[in-house]
Parts: sequence; C-alpha cells; structure tokens
Amino acid sequence: MAVPAAFTLDALAAFFAAGGAPQDVAEAALARIAAWDDPALFIAQVPPEAVLARAAALAAEGPRGRPLFGVPFVVKDNIDAAGLPTTAACPEFAYTPMVDSPAVARLLAAGGLLLGKTNLDQFATGLNGTRSPHGTPRNALLADCIPGGSSSGSATAVGAGIAGFSLGTDTAGSGRVPAMANNIVGLKPSLGLVPTEGVVPACRSLDCVSVFALTVADAATVLEVIAGPTPTDRYARAAPAGWRAAPAPQPAWRLAVPLAEQLVFDTADDAALFDASLARAEALGGIVARVDISPFLAIAQRLYDGAWVAERTAALRGMLADRPEAIHPVTRSILEAGLPKLSIDAWDDFHAAAEARRLARVLFAGADVLVLPTAPGLPTLADLAAAPVAANSRLGTYTNFVNICDLAALAVPAGFRGDGRPAGITLVGPAFTEARLAGLGAALHAAAGVGLGALGGTPPSARAAPVADEVPLLAIGAHMAGLPLNPQMLRHGGRFVAAAETAPHYRLHDLGGRPGLVRVGAGGVAVAGEVWAFPAASIGAFLTEIPPPLGFGRVTLADGSAPLGFLCEAAGAEGMPDISATGGWRAYLTTKDHA
Repeated sequence: MAVPAAFTLDALAAFFAAGGAPQDVAEAALARIAAWDDPALFIAQVPPEAVLARAAALAAEGPRGRPLFGVPFVVKDNIDAAGLPTTAACPEFAYTPMVDSPAVARLLAAGGLLLGKTNLDQFATGLNGTRSPHGTPRNALLADCIPGGSSSGSATAVGAGIAGFSLGTDTAGSGRVPAMANNIVGLKPSLGLVPTEGVVPACRSLDCVSVFALTVADAATVLEVIAGPTPTDRYARAAPAGWRAAPAPQPAWRLAVPLAEQLVFDTADDAALFDASLARAEALGGIVARVDISPFLAIAQRLYDGAWVAERTAALRGMLADRPEAIHPVTRSILEAGLPKLSIDAWDDFHAAAEARRLARVLFAGADVLVLPTAPGLPTLADLAAAPVAANSRLGTYTNFVNICDLAALAVPAGFRGDGRPAGITLVGPAFTEARLAGLGAALHAAAGVGLGALGGTPPSARAAPVADEVPLLAIGAHMAGLPLNPQMLRHGGRFVAAAETAPHYRLHDLGGRPGLVRVGAGGVAVAGEVWAFPAASIGAFLTEIPPPLGFGRVTLADGSAPLGFLCEAAGAEGMPDISATGGWRAYLTTKDHA
C-alpha cells in the first residue's frame, strides 16, 4: 500500500485504517528529506533511528483516538523540543532544553511524529527567510524565490511534502508570508491562545505560535491540540467557552476590503488574483464593503520604529552587549535601533495601539472578516538581495498590524501569477474567531483550485458536518445566521452546517417577535431553517437560555433526518398568528418589512 503523497490528516488516517503503519510514513518522510536534499532546511534533525523508534512505538500503541497519530511534523528552531538544541538560527545562542515547550508536548501527546527543528530568519526577525547563517531554505515551488520568513523552514517543509504540518511563530507576519510563498495554509492564532513558554521571544507581548498545514481543516485541528493556557505563561489567556477552530461555514459573509487606493501589488497579476479571490468570496455569499484601513497601516509603521523594537532589543540585550558579532548584520542593526528608544515615546505607541484596537472593534461590529492580500507579491532572491530592507518591509504591508490590534488571521493560497509565483489572501477577524476564518478560508482554498503546496492535489472543502462531540441542531428563527439571537449560538460554540427544510408536518406561528414551530397531525407545511453543529457539552447551558413555550425536540427534516430543533408547545401557539404560508421566519420578516 502506497504512502499518501500529501501527509494530510485525512489521508494518513485512511492509510492507517487500511492497514498502513506509522513506520511506513516515517520511512517515507525520511526518504523525502534525503530526496529534497536542502542543507539549509533543518538546523537539527531527530536521528533517523529515533524517528523510526517513535513510529514503532506509535504502531504498538495504536491510534487511541489521537488526532495527529503518525503525522510527521517539524518545529521552528526558536521553539523548545527536549533533547534538540534551540538556536534561533544563532549558533552562539544555543542551549539544549530538557523539556518540551507546551505546544510541542501537546503535539507529541496527540500522536505526532517529530522530524526536527527547522531554519528561520535569525531570532525571528524578518519576513523573507534569508537572514540565517545556515543559508536560505529552498522555496518549495520556485528555487529562485524567497521562502518567506521568519518561519522559512517550517513552511517549506510542509510545502515540499516532508511534513504534514509544522509550528512557526508569528509576530509581524512570520506565520503568513511563508504560507503564501509556499502555496500552503498559515494560521496565526489569537494572542495568548497557544502558550509561548519555551519559545525564544521576539516581541513577547505580540508573539504567537503559528501553524502551517496543507489544508485549513488540518491547521484548525492542530491548533485545537496546542491551544489552552498554562499556569505559568504570563501572556496566556483562555479561549471563551465553546471556542473551536474547526471550520464554521456561514450562509453569508460581511466582508471588509481595503479602499482601492490602499491596495498595492507588485504586478497586475497579483492584483487580478486578489480580485478573483474577492469574486469567489462573493459567490460564497460574501457582501463586500470597502473600508478605510489607514489607522491600521499607520500602527503597523510603529512595529519597527518604536516600543516593539525596544522589546526585541530587551529580549536579546545580553547577546547584543556581549557577543554582537554573533548576530546577523541586518538583525543586529534592527536590535541596535532599540537601544536609544525612550520610555516616554513608548507610551505614545501603547496609546496608539489602544486606539487601533478600538477602531478594529468598530470595524468588526459591521464585518465578519477583513480580507487582505497576504503580501503585495513574492520577490525573488535577487530582488531581496538588491533591496534587503525595503523588500522585507513591503512583505509586511498587510501583516504588521494584526498582532498589535489583537486579531486572529488565516492565510490561504489564492492562485499563481503568469510567471508561476504564488499569491495569497489573508482573512482577519477579532480574537478567538478562528473557526469563522477557517469556514471561509477552507471554502476559498477549495474554490481556488491551487493544489497543496508543491504536491498538486485538490484542497478539500470545509468539513461542515457535525463531528464526534457535536450534535446537529435545527434553528428556525432569530438564532439563524445574521439574525439578532445568532450571537447566542456562536457564544456556545455553534457553527453553521447548511440550510435545511423540515418535512411538511409543521405549522409556524409568530409568538410576538419570535417563531414557534408546532408539529401537527394534518395540514402541515415545510418550514425553512438552518442546521448548526453544536458542542454536545453546551446544549444544556444553551437550553436554559431558551424561554418557554419554546424548547428542544426532534424535528423531522425533508431528507428524513431528525436533529434536535426548536419546537413550541401547542398550547403556547394558541391564538398566535399562523405564518406558515410564508415558508419560514426569514421570508416572514421580509414580508413584514414590505407590508
């Protein structure tokens, strides 16, 4: 039985279910490393015999429900993995941790198969991937293009098919730009969602552990594994109750897009690919509104010209003072720029950041997702060498403000220019909206027809069906997407699955601003609604918020299934207007609006 070409979670799960062994996958991964033959990819590898021994141990244990069972992965070399040196691409900085960082420990506990530590822009300072004494990892698609940074090796290992997923870090775009460069998915979580203990800091207050994967669903699964605070992480915070990262589709999307004059691209092809992505989003139910993002572009300028430069300097002041010659020249110049910064000026930056966060809340009060180019375009290695600082800064045009504004982001492939260079879009939302971003991102990735990294293949659509710990719930009123009580569903972790219609066994009544669905013995009609996937653990708490005469019961759908749904006691509907002829609550509201 052949090992899958793409190490996606679904493909490997099917391989194992059919009798394949983790040892087969481990051997394939090691063979791919050898065939790829890039000395700049890894800084430290797990010895092959140790990889095979781990695979054998996994095979002996069996899956045990572990979501990452037997999946090869790599880790950026600023994240601790016990027994492997952490260098942050600076050999003189190296130390060997005795324990795994929380993120790595959780991946291993979930059955992951660690291959090694990958190269990066030194001390995670840069977006291009060329600032390392170990060389520049080869772009998975085009050898003459930059791999993106700072998580260069983490992204190229996934794009080349060596790893099923990887960990990077993201402070200013390091988990998004390399995803675009290698035609893969980059998920930058909300601040504090994943512990940054055991991570060499860049800007500790803004740093995130990020995820690279071939598909949105895989990135979301990995994030759910590594998310959750630890008691000793000063910047960690717990996600709201019911939080999930799994793709949560919606029937409609309110999309914020920058004003035309705020969009900059390297070529007309880059612009056309962004426009094509917007067209796909509109075809998926997106309604585009142009918004002014100048406040966010302005705060982005402060990232490398203010308090956060000094924060980078503070993290490495010992190296800068005692061994400056050990630091990459470009990185050293950035760190030295933090030395003369004044604390009184830092307060200006902090107040500006607070204002930018306030403006982000205003923006997202009227939008579900902010849609941005991941970068204006992908430079070649020669382009970068000709203008190392300017080209790097341009890569961060649409990424630098996201962490400062406490936002989540998901980068997905958007297509290829005529010269073969990849382009990408980034979906941005408020903190802890990873599921929403994944819902739209998975659909856009599938619609783009771009393949998986350098491997070809077909990106899957969003997995909308309920999963093991979810139950289907039919909404027929104000809890439906976009209506006033829908935030209640979202707060409890509900996610839209599909529009639906009941079997013709029901009557619908207006109970005074909310609908009542009553099953009848005769004279029933089909009523329109929506099926949502709801965490089983949240159903009880949600039910307590539903006032009588409404409650939950089994509702028969037109396809014969019978999910839980909102039902009304017959006595509660007596004397209330029968609105069955409209076919559903949305149609009834439209009728009322035009009455």
